[in-house]
Amino acid sequence: MTRIDFYVLPSADPHSRRLLACRLTEKACRLGLRTYICTSSEEEDKIMDDLLWTFRQGSFIPHERETAPATQREDVAVVIGHTAPPHDIHELLINLSQHTPASFERFERLAELVDQEETVRQEGRRRYRIYKEQGHVLETHHLDAPN
Repeated sequence: MTRIDFYVLPSADPHSRRLLACRLTEKACRLGLRTYICTSSEEEDKIMDDLLWTFRQGSFIPHERETAPATQREDVAVVIGHTAPPHDIHELLINLSQHTPASFERFERLAELVDQEETVRQEGRRRYRIYKEQGHVLETHHLDAPN
């Protein structure tokens, strides 16, 4: 069964969710986990694509967008997209969208990133109930504001 972790951020800034996604992705790469970052749109794909190169000085996270040819995506650790996850990635799914990700059950881990923006928070609660009703064990991490 998929391990589901909710990361609750203290602010309503969408950029903080994206930065957290970058940090989780960086950690997953160090652990050798292939990751799919699920966004809500093509525009969000582009933002995450750019941010993975620039979120921290000296960071380098090899990645591709799901629109890249499959041959380009097969050897990268991270794929970014807003549709169903590629079939060859099953370790970590990071959800930045407001929907329950398609095929999330085939992943070992799912990271749900929730901030304090009202819609994001309400949709996060809705997904929490869905996962709970399906019998998943959920872990919630309330993150502190940066100093």
